[in-house]
Amino acid sequence: MPIRYIDQIKDLKDKKVFIRVDFNVPQDDKGNITEDTRIAGAVPTIKYVIEQGAKVILASHLGRPKGEKKAKYTMAPASRRLGELLGKKIKQAPDCFGPEVDKLIAGMKGGEIVMLENVRFYPGEEKNDAAFAEQLANGCEIYVNDAFAVSHRAHASVEAITKIIPVIAAGFLMRNEMTFFDKAMTNPVRPLVAILGGAKVSGKLEVLEKLVNKVDKIVIGGGMAFTFLKAMGYSVGKSLVEDDLIVTAKKVMDKAQKRGVTFYLPVDCVVANAFEATATNFITTVQEIPEGWMALDIGPASATLFAETLRDAKTVIWNGPMGVFEMDAFARGTFSLAEAVGNCYATTIIGGGDTDSAVRKAGVDGKVSYISTGGGAFLELLEGKSLPGVKALEIKAKK
Repeated sequence: MPIRYIDQIKDLKDKKVFIRVDFNVPQDDKGNITEDTRIAGAVPTIKYVIEQGAKVILASHLGRPKGEKKAKYTMAPASRRLGELLGKKIKQAPDCFGPEVDKLIAGMKGGEIVMLENVRFYPGEEKNDAAFAEQLANGCEIYVNDAFAVSHRAHASVEAITKIIPVIAAGFLMRNEMTFFDKAMTNPVRPLVAILGGAKVSGKLEVLEKLVNKVDKIVIGGGMAFTFLKAMGYSVGKSLVEDDLIVTAKKVMDKAQKRGVTFYLPVDCVVANAFEATATNFITTVQEIPEGWMALDIGPASATLFAETLRDAKTVIWNGPMGVFEMDAFARGTFSLAEAVGNCYATTIIGGGDTDSAVRKAGVDGKVSYISTGGGAFLELLEGKSLPGVKALEIKAKK
């Protein structure tokens, strides 16, 4: 179903435009933003709207304050960073609604921006409460969703508010997300290769079952690989295994074989005697993991094998690291794969915070086609699920 985008709405001058962004960005202990990709990603939409002379009210969440006002979760640092990127002062509201916010918005001129305080300071946000959405809407005439990363949540600022503000649209970041997803899954240029990593099979089981029907090759790394290896009869020491999913893992591999989907697992790994950065470690084949040792990264042979799978790829989607890349001793597999993805001649789409971080640390973020801002939302789209935030946009566009 089609979605209407902000550049399809005429006459924004002096209109109050509520834009749901996702400025849930990492910060250090002093509140300094350490990575601003999500803020930078929203700039094109915000810039377009203020250039049309609209009054922009921004809303986002940060962290998990659980319905309480906590200073460490204030949106003020994000406001400052956005102001630096735009070269424009952003007015930080003291709250999400109330007399002071009303006064601030009432005094706005076209082209000005107000950033509301953290919407998760109120339990009504995560409860998708209509009354809270009404307070947020505050007489706004146009609503824009440019927060793909939270569009899998039926929250007040994502879903309920679309029933209150009369004109609804998506932003340019949302358009990029949906366009590249369509390229990857709806009408991909083949061969289509899916790479899945991370710790557990359970978090990506539905994705795997969906991908087996869609892709030409599946590459499995990270901790989740060892559930599959144990399902094949290997002894994997103390490596992470979800024993209750071994039968399911076998079924996924059998289904891949029946469909002619090539299924790749690590052939070697880096094992350690403890889950610590300074632990003793060495490289071994997956058939020879010692009892009492745990695999924390793929080995060099696996990295070479996985890189080879990309040689003829035309479309690549990747979610999840190959090992515990936050520890230098167990980062080589992930970084090696990042370089292979960055250098392959294909449309390459990266999803998930850890994978995004790994690609940037490897210095190849400029070589991939698209880095999605969504982790959970990206995975739910891969599963074939309908995202509440996107569905709301589609319903309004249909009307």
